[in-house]
Amino acid sequence: MAGSQRALKQRIRSTETLQKIFRAMEMIAASRVGKARGAAESITTYDSAIAAAVAAVSAHSSLNHPLITERTDTKKVAVLAVTSDRGMAGAYSAAILRETERLIERLHNEGKEPVIYVSGRRALSYFNFRGIEIAASWTGNSDRPSETRTQEIARRLLGDFLAPADQGGVSELYMVYTKFRSMVSQVPQVRKMLPIKVIDPDEEIQIDGMGLADMRKDSVLPLYEFEPNAHEVLETVMPLYVESRIRAALLHAAAAELASRQNAMHSATDNAQDLISGLTREMNQARQAEITTEISEIVSGADALKETKK
Repeated sequence: MAGSQRALKQRIRSTETLQKIFRAMEMIAASRVGKARGAAESITTYDSAIAAAVAAVSAHSSLNHPLITERTDTKKVAVLAVTSDRGMAGAYSAAILRETERLIERLHNEGKEPVIYVSGRRALSYFNFRGIEIAASWTGNSDRPSETRTQEIARRLLGDFLAPADQGGVSELYMVYTKFRSMVSQVPQVRKMLPIKVIDPDEEIQIDGMGLADMRKDSVLPLYEFEPNAHEVLETVMPLYVESRIRAALLHAAAAELASRQNAMHSATDNAQDLISGLTREMNQARQAEITTEISEIVSGADALKETKK
């Protein structure tokens, strides 16, 4: 009995230690998620504005640009999976990896050759363990992506998309990330980033659903003067638009990671408390049984002494 109580006390102490760690991680995530959520929401405004700028330039120039042209000279397709660097975030990374595997399988069935890029150590470890070659990886600060990280990813992916086929060029770019909707809803997304989808119904330009199409039918498009010319402006703005979309995806993923970690750590803290309560109850029962046994032994001994004296 005494050994059982010692084991239960040890389990209670270790669970209490874990509970403190879970609570600390929950508080850290809660302190950061507000800022990350604000950044994800603010980038959407910038994304829409630069999309409108691209649409305006496109409306005054030809739509002959490498970033909006379908490539047929290669079957390679870039797939960027965005996961977390650390665990303790529930099914956050696992959901992205499942979606990435489905996308890779679909691309194989279409006769294409996926080229894997990863952001986050969880994806890097996952594909390395399975012996899948990774073209490029970025790790560190997945819950606080920097501008430098965004620029590095955008430069590499844009470079590979524009590179010739014999130099490793890819024909498409897909990004698998988690979109932040609310503190309790984070949804995995598979988005085709390149080539950019441009819709031009009756000169009313849209860039992936954002742009001038939301203007009223009877509205008059403003006249612009471009220096040095519309084509040069388009050459400058298009890469900025791709970078803004990647930045938006990374910020949404960061907010979703922190929200998932906060929710997971809150559940873990509650579960640890339930486990401590159950172990405490079990220990009290063991102590009560031990005391009852000791009392029975004392009474039996006293009765035996009385019989001996007689």
